[in-house]
Amino acid sequence: MALLKVLEFPDARLRTKASPVTEFGPPLSGLVRDMFETMYAAPGIGLAATQVDVHQRLLVLDVSKNRDEPRVFVNPQFTLLDQECAENDEGCLSVPGFYESVVRPQNISVTAQNEHGEGFNLEAHGLMAVCIQHEIDHLNGKLFVDYLSSLKRERIRQKLKKQRKLDA
Repeated sequence: MALLKVLEFPDARLRTKASPVTEFGPPLSGLVRDMFETMYAAPGIGLAATQVDVHQRLLVLDVSKNRDEPRVFVNPQFTLLDQECAENDEGCLSVPGFYESVVRPQNISVTAQNEHGEGFNLEAHGLMAVCIQHEIDHLNGKLFVDYLSSLKRERIRQKLKKQRKLDA
């Protein structure tokens, strides 16, 4: 297993729309293991393949308190179960150190495949629903900062740029 490099905003590769996964097997399983290791080490609760510069429709997440409920979603799609939305503070491994309020639907139905290509359906509510939507946004080339005002987005961009200079 290996820790993968997480791309950071405003890296243009984060804007790449991911392609469907068509091949299942050991390479995909290895990527899934590496993504979980990277996500847990960060620490985070979700990670999309786009964030590690792999532009395939794959995401991993674990929203459990004990980090013992890993879930894999390959080629995920969701539909709304109702119109109920709520405001949540969201953060992102690609936008380290920033948390902002984003309004999202709270109840969704997800259709996806597991890492072996087997299809499944899942109803997700609350934090899991928010996390799935956040990660699917990544697969579509969208970041949570896109839900913010252009002023807030630019402020975050400048602060990250300044932090990178200090870290260099």
